[in-house]
Parts: sequence; structure tokens; C-alpha cells
Amino acid sequence: MSAPDRRGATAVALMTCMLLFACGGSGSGDGAPPVGQAPGGPGQAPVSPAPGSAAPPAAPSAPATAPAAVTPVAVKTEDVAVGLAGPWSLAFLPDGSMLVTEKRGTLRRVTAAGQISAPLAGVPPVFDVGQGGLLDVVLSPGFASDRTIFFTYSEPAGNDTSRTAVARAELGDTALSNLAVIYRQTPARPGSMHYGSRLVFDRGGNLYVTMGERGEQDRAQDLGTTQGKVVRIRPDGAIPADNPVFPQPGAVPGIWSYGHRNPQGAALNPVTGELWISEHGPQGGDEINRIVKGANYGWPRITYGVEYGSGAQLGEGTTAPDVEPPLHFWVPISVAPAGMVFYTGDKLPGWQGSLLVGTLAGQMLARLTLEGDTVVAENRYLSGERIRDIRQGPDGYPYLLTDSGRLMRVVPD
Repeated sequence: MSAPDRRGATAVALMTCMLLFACGGSGSGDGAPPVGQAPGGPGQAPVSPAPGSAAPPAAPSAPATAPAAVTPVAVKTEDVAVGLAGPWSLAFLPDGSMLVTEKRGTLRRVTAAGQISAPLAGVPPVFDVGQGGLLDVVLSPGFASDRTIFFTYSEPAGNDTSRTAVARAELGDTALSNLAVIYRQTPARPGSMHYGSRLVFDRGGNLYVTMGERGEQDRAQDLGTTQGKVVRIRPDGAIPADNPVFPQPGAVPGIWSYGHRNPQGAALNPVTGELWISEHGPQGGDEINRIVKGANYGWPRITYGVEYGSGAQLGEGTTAPDVEPPLHFWVPISVAPAGMVFYTGDKLPGWQGSLLVGTLAGQMLARLTLEGDTVVAENRYLSGERIRDIRQGPDGYPYLLTDSGRLMRVVPD
């Protein structure tokens, strides 16, 4: 990846070698290693309140009969499969095997024992440049009967332009069939950065799609495009009747929220059913956001990140009355948050209810302890790998995909 500029992958102006370390690798995310923050590996970093805000109230004392808190278990990883080529996303099939997307445009099955299939036929051509390629994959809520999967990719659109596209297809043993593109980001743009793009079904069967602003910052505030937006569609691409209606002339149908930079992680909160996302800031200012219908998340007007290199303030500041504040953010150095999952399994004592976030430049797994919608602590584990995606397996363990081509299971140490 070339040296980042104001619209490129985030870099930290600490020293040249740190810049090079942060940005290495094809399709790398934004951000830089978490120097100056909590160290990698097990350890707790209490969350500080946002500047100018009050500290969170102290938790009430537990009743005398309450059970003792469980000390979170230390963890390690076990390799399930190695040798994948730029894996980007993981989806579990009902038989315990997995679908894995590879950025270069291949889709593979991986058995529970780690056997990797040949590429499945029927995947459309992808724009495999920079951060583009074959990206997220999820199963239809009715997969057991319809055998349908949904995936995102950077679609070539001519004249060196591309766009995030959402497709659906039926999964066979060796190929996809009945492929249909159900949604396209508008407009197609030149460049090869900030595609997003994660897929999450809500409880009503609607599909959220996260879309980056393609490096064109001001487009995130422009409701006439879907750059820097979360859109919400039906499985056939139609717009749900209860989507927000914006008063601005020319607003594109389907937009659920706006003011996003490059959201590369998303998960449905299992308690509230709300969508949460992770997104890359510039130099610092990576965020975890709870997505509210019709809300503005500020980019580039409002951000905790700063200008590349100079550290100068970006936009208008860190808060505004019309901007939804982040639940958690990383400063002064970016970690480049990617895939994430709410952990509900029983295999990692003390981890239940945590939000697990893979990081790219940070090269670690972040475990965010939650009290309702409040992040009260951050612990860091498994330093040394760029973690692109994380999913909870049917066996109750978290599974990780890394840019180095490893599929790993997180287990107690």
C-alpha cells in the first residue's frame, strides 16, 4: 500500500518505521499500531469519558447474595486452517463447515477439520485492487430451505471505477447459481479504498449494508449518494416501508444512517436487536457506534481523529447536537477495527456479553466489556496478527480470520 494521505489509509506521525508497519499488506485497513495505549495481550484499559462529558456513574453495589464475578479466562488460538489467500469474511453453514471469501475473488468451503475446497464457480468478477475485492458473506435467515447466501464485493464499473455491490445466489456443492445483484452503491467512483462493507440481517429479515465513503470525505454527509452510509434493504433489494425519509431533496432511498467513514465491522446486539458497527477514523478516532435510524455520525464534520501527519483538528470538533456520539473510540492512535461479534457462548468464562473486535493495524483482539450500551473496559489479547473477521461458531468458540491466511479458533489457555 502506498504512503497514506488525507484520504488514504491512516498513518501515525510518530516515526517513519511506525508508518511503514501500520500500512503494510494488500487490502490493509486504516490505522496504526496501538502505541501509547493499553499493551497487547491480556490487560485492562479502562475507558475514559469523552472530553467535556461527565464520567459514567458508579455501578450500584451488588446484593450480598449475588454470585462472585467470574474472572475472564486467558485465551490462546488453535489453527483450524492455514494457507488461505487474503481471507476477508467467514460464515458458518448448518453442518459446521464454513464459507470463506478471499479478497482476490474466490469463495471456498472449509470443513470443521480444516480442509479447504477448490474455489466455488459462479462468483462474479471483482475489482481486486487496494481494499477492493470479494468482501463479506452471510447466509439467508431461511438458508435451511432456500440455500441462499448474500455477499458484497467491489464491482468493476468501467473507466477504472468501482462500487460496493450486494449479490445473492444459491449455494451448491461446487458452484453458485441464480446469481442476482440486488443493490449497488451510487455513484461508482475511481480509487480503491473505503468500500465498507459488512452485511447484517435484522430480526425482521431486513439487510443492513455498511458502505465506505470511498475516500471522498464530504460525500458521507451528502444524502444524494450512498457513500459513507448504512443502507437497509429487503432481501430482493427493495426498500422497506419503515426506512427513514429525509427532508433533503434528492436523498437516495434506502439510507438508514450517514456520516460514516469506512465501517468494516458490524453485528446485531443480541439484547436490543440494534445494529452496532466499527469504523475506521483517520489518524486516531476509530469508533464503535450504535446505529440509530436516520442518525448522522458526523464524518468528516465531527471526529476524534486528526489530520494525517500534522495532527491538526479535522472538521468542527468532537461533538455536535445533531451528531450521534460514538460508544467507544480509540485515540490518539488508530487500531483499525474490522470484524466484530457479541460473544454469547459458554466456552470462555467471563467473556459472555462482551463485544469482540478484531483489529488490523492494532494486530490484536479487543474485548469490550459492556454495561447496557456503555463500554466500561477494554482488554487486549492475541497480539501479532491482523484480524480481519471474527464470528462465533456453533460450538461456542470465537473464530478469527487473519490477513496472513489463517483461520483460528479462540480457546481457553
